[in-house]
Amino acid sequence: MILFGSRVARPALAQDAPSLWETGTFSILGFDPSTGEVGGAVQSRVFSVGNGVLWADANAGIAATQAIVDVGYGPKALALLRTGMAPAAIVKQIWEQDPDPLPDTWSKQGRQFAVMNLKGEFAAYTGPKATEWAGHRSGKFATAQGNILAGPAVVDNMIAAFEKTPGHLSERLVAALEGGQAGGGDKRGQQSAALVIVKKDCGVWLHNDTVLRLQVDDNPEPIAELKRIVAKWNERRPRAVTPECK
Repeated sequence: MILFGSRVARPALAQDAPSLWETGTFSILGFDPSTGEVGGAVQSRVFSVGNGVLWADANAGIAATQAIVDVGYGPKALALLRTGMAPAAIVKQIWEQDPDPLPDTWSKQGRQFAVMNLKGEFAAYTGPKATEWAGHRSGKFATAQGNILAGPAVVDNMIAAFEKTPGHLSERLVAALEGGQAGGGDKRGQQSAALVIVKKDCGVWLHNDTVLRLQVDDNPEPIAELKRIVAKWNERRPRAVTPECK
């Protein structure tokens, strides 16, 4: 059964057999109605997690693909967002149309992904075979999801931190990662983190949709390093030349 934007994170069943690759990850997608920016952040005990999890397009929205991941879910989600399809419908369609090419070793039953449009509307799914603990939690303008986690406090803390933290979306996303780590994080530890924020023509200079894109690929404290870089960026935030960008 597909679960869309559930407000109750739930445990998942363990894999029937050991995975061939590491998969543990926790991520958050968020929207700032005051600026119109959408973004996401992620942390994992794998090298360079940002290369496969976060997919963003200022003409569409943002998606996170993780757990027993099919990276193709990211581009598919953005393409459907561009058509105006609702996030819940996108999640349902992509999962149902997944041909499950490796059911014995990389089952679609273990996929976890989330989709958010440019209005901050979102949906999330955690498959029953995502490696436990796995689940997702919803906020007003945010969805947090993860697998191989210490427990539900990870995603609970992420939403709480995102909603109570003031400042730019980048600072709120990092605070969410900090909250997740304080809740136990990835059971295996830390290694990499990434963050992306988009808004049409609101990146630095002209015709740049990327407000901020950062990756910490290999660091014993990747969230702390990401926070340091985000703080430096916010000290003298680069401005777009587009007048209406805040």
